[in-house]
Amino acid sequence: MTLFGKILAAPLAWLYGGIIDIRHRLFDWGVLRSREFDIPIVCVGNITVGGTGKTPHTERLIELLDGEFNVAVLSRGYKRKTKGFVLATVNSSFKKIGDEPKQIKLKYPHIPVAVCERRVEGIEKLREAHPEVNLVILDDAFQHRYVEPWVNIVLMDYSCPVYEDHLLPLGRLRDRQTQMVRAQMVIVTKCPEDMKPLDYRIISKNLDLYPYQSLYFTRIVPQAPVPLYPGYGQAQTLEPGAPVVAMAGIANPRKFVEDLRRNYDVVQTFIFGDHYTFKMKDIHAVEAALAALPKRTAVVVTEKDAVRLMNSRKISDDIKRRLYYSSIRVEFLENKECDFRRQLDQYVRENQKYNMLHPE
Repeated sequence: MTLFGKILAAPLAWLYGGIIDIRHRLFDWGVLRSREFDIPIVCVGNITVGGTGKTPHTERLIELLDGEFNVAVLSRGYKRKTKGFVLATVNSSFKKIGDEPKQIKLKYPHIPVAVCERRVEGIEKLREAHPEVNLVILDDAFQHRYVEPWVNIVLMDYSCPVYEDHLLPLGRLRDRQTQMVRAQMVIVTKCPEDMKPLDYRIISKNLDLYPYQSLYFTRIVPQAPVPLYPGYGQAQTLEPGAPVVAMAGIANPRKFVEDLRRNYDVVQTFIFGDHYTFKMKDIHAVEAALAALPKRTAVVVTEKDAVRLMNSRKISDDIKRRLYYSSIRVEFLENKECDFRRQLDQYVRENQKYNMLHPE
């Protein structure tokens, strides 16, 4: 942002900060009320705009908790074309429920997944539809506050530390860093694999968490691309060094492209905004690019993009033959996943609330 832009954005950020301060005070004073449920509610959120990895961390929570609990997921369903409560099925369109809930439902079809902008209503209707559910994961609801979770998990992108950021529109913060006191767990996401002990200490010192809060670090592990449209005679895996076109419509595509470059020859990129709905002109642009490239060139997209591209009538058979997607998984650093699982189990089994040791 230019200096002039910062000068214009500063008073707007101050005004925005005042509005969110008033809203939080209304909840703190009980004027606006939070609802607590009699089953564990686990909230996964952040205080910034953009991708901190909520969906892959939600998926990891499902994997850790499924089997021990009857897990369900409730999301707002960002950029969906519908309103109110919608219970997802594997055949639900991403336009109806949103691309991230669709991704979760496809990956875990036995898990009830629903969307609703009113989270209290969403939890109630989800439990009516699935009385067996005894734990709900709330995706991106840290600012919602109408639901009182049993445990709040806040994510922070390693490359975009909140303590170096500013409120919107001056920066990327949608909430004040002081609100992180409501989190029992903080996870620094998208960390490099070779983090040094000094890096851990610097982040821990700058976050300055309270004794009741636990800090964890995770990295994103990309998986080998696989065909989005299998059955067209294409190879099931891409050869190392193969030419690929990278296409992404996610919040932070930089790491996706960097990861691809480690194993393949990225000859061209097509980058779009987060949750982007691909249009016919975009497909034609990719087709035109491929026409000038070797026949074995593949197009690789993210898993979230794949959800928005599958079953599309706009895509020709030639593109389908070349279209692959790469999924990601979360890995805890410092061998801390067992400790994270133990802490999480304590919260969801005993509903142990943190002590408010911080000053008002």
